[in-house]
Formats: sequence, structure tokens, C-alpha cells
Amino acid sequence: MDRLTFSTKSAEQTQGFAEKLASFLCPGDVLLLEGDLGAGKTTFTQGLAKGLGVKRTVNSPTFTIIKEYKGRLPLYHMDVYRVSDEEEDLGFDEYFYGDGVCVVEWAHLIESQLPDQYLKISLFHKGNDERHIQLEPIGSRYVQLSEEFANESTGD
Repeated sequence: MDRLTFSTKSAEQTQGFAEKLASFLCPGDVLLLEGDLGAGKTTFTQGLAKGLGVKRTVNSPTFTIIKEYKGRLPLYHMDVYRVSDEEEDLGFDEYFYGDGVCVVEWAHLIESQLPDQYLKISLFHKGNDERHIQLEPIGSRYVQLSEEFANESTGD
């Protein structure tokens, strides 16, 4: 499976998309979020958190690198934009192979520390509040997840 692309027309639709995706997630899942500033990465994560049953307000962990939230599954929200040394050991493995769901913004900056399998999610700003959301599954777990999600989303 290559990439799947979806469109949303508002921040609420982007959150709804992510909330629906959350119902397909399992402990140990890793989602990489890529997109320019303002593309909707935090908005997406807020919807994902809602779908995981997180009650707290979710915002970007830009200055703390990792924020943890409790829900149906723990959510580990990482923003590695400010990590200065890709090789620095910040304990990411504990999260990637833990009991929760990891969301990593700007993941390409720590590429050498990423697990072998993950779901890369790219967000593209298409004007006003419209976004294109591209899912790129890497590994069999994420191919299956993407196929199930796509079938559910298109009504197949």
C-alpha cells in the first residue's frame, strides 16, 4: 500500500478525522506528524486525544519535548523541533515501545531513533481551513491499520 490522501474543510473536521483514527490504535503505535508551521499538527493531535478519551487540554509540547496524557491508552505527544542533536538519547525508546500511543511532530529530525514501523501522517494547508491529510504506512501493522481505516472511512 502506498499513500492514502483525505481532505478536511475545517479544524473541526481535521479533529474528527483524527478522533476516528484513534479508534484503530493499539498500545505501542507510533504516528509521525509532518507539516509546515500552521498545517494543523496540534489540531490533529487534539482530535486524536479526544478519540483516546483524554480529558485534559492538549497543546503543543514545543518547549517540553514530551507531554503525557491519560486516556483509554496513554498518549505521548512529542515535539522534537528543538532537539539539537539527533543522536542525543532522550529515552524515546521507552515511549515507542511502551503501553501508549506516540505522536511525534517533526519526526524527521530524529530519524535515526525512530522504530522500524510507524504511520507517517503529513498535513498540507490548502487554503482557509482546508487540509489534505496523507497517510503513509511503514510496516505491516500500519498497512493493515490504514486499510481498515480507509475501508471504514469510505464505507466499503
